[in-house]
Amino acid sequence: MGEIVGAGLLSHAPTIMFDEATRRQLNEGEEISLVPGLVRLRGEILDRLRPDTIVIIDSHWFTTVEHVVSAHGRRTGRMTSSELPRGMAGVPYDYDGDPELAHAMAEIGKELGQPTHASEDEYLPVYYATVNLVHYLHGGERVVSISVVQTGETDDFLTMGQAIGDAVSRLDRRAVVLASGGMSHTFWPLRELPKHEASDPVHIFTPEARAADEKRLEWMRAGDHRKIVENMDDYFPHNPEGDFGHYLMMLGSIGGPDCTAEGVMLSDYENATGTGQVHVWFEQPAGGWTG
Repeated sequence: MGEIVGAGLLSHAPTIMFDEATRRQLNEGEEISLVPGLVRLRGEILDRLRPDTIVIIDSHWFTTVEHVVSAHGRRTGRMTSSELPRGMAGVPYDYDGDPELAHAMAEIGKELGQPTHASEDEYLPVYYATVNLVHYLHGGERVVSISVVQTGETDDFLTMGQAIGDAVSRLDRRAVVLASGGMSHTFWPLRELPKHEASDPVHIFTPEARAADEKRLEWMRAGDHRKIVENMDDYFPHNPEGDFGHYLMMLGSIGGPDCTAEGVMLSDYENATGTGQVHVWFEQPAGGWTG
């Protein structure tokens, strides 16, 4: 019987792909905490847990009429971001996929009432919410990416997350599930952006958005995921990235609102041009994900 041995809410902010000198230039001479956080995750956690497959819920991969899962045997190439080619140009990626797991996720998703498609199309794009994490975290594991369907609602994301967890269990996989995306997600207007590139959360777009993010981080650290789910309507005015679908799918894979895993901060809570960014890690508690 397979299991999810760990899960995380991880930032893929473009800043992490700049060289260190540029990162420091943008951040008043200091290194952003997101980069050493990813290095720590690889060296201290993934190397210890030794997962077979890394499942990345990609909040930049928007679909409309169904969830889509990458079912390729291998993905290799170079990614240039249409959003920010100055910082993410020709980034190489090369990793094996897990077609059996991808198809199982799609089949179980359908069984649970979620329209889901496993795609093996060689021209299917790879987005930087996947590639940026692969750049720092890949150590030979198989990788499966999953879209965030833009018409989905909270229950849809939780249910699709359940499909992820059920598929891992059914196929005897040892997996980690990574929710690749930010928290509150409103950018400063273009002419204001240069004033707000440093990582200090004083630059989050509004004090209210910062407070909403920090409240949810408090709940994550306490393992009170139910409060996050029950208060989604209060969070939406602060534009959580992808309607927080990446986090909700991750949560659904490890027990949903009943999950009691306490979050460990692997970075500071940081600003990225007005948006809230952080790395939070959840490891399976001794008594299981739901206590």
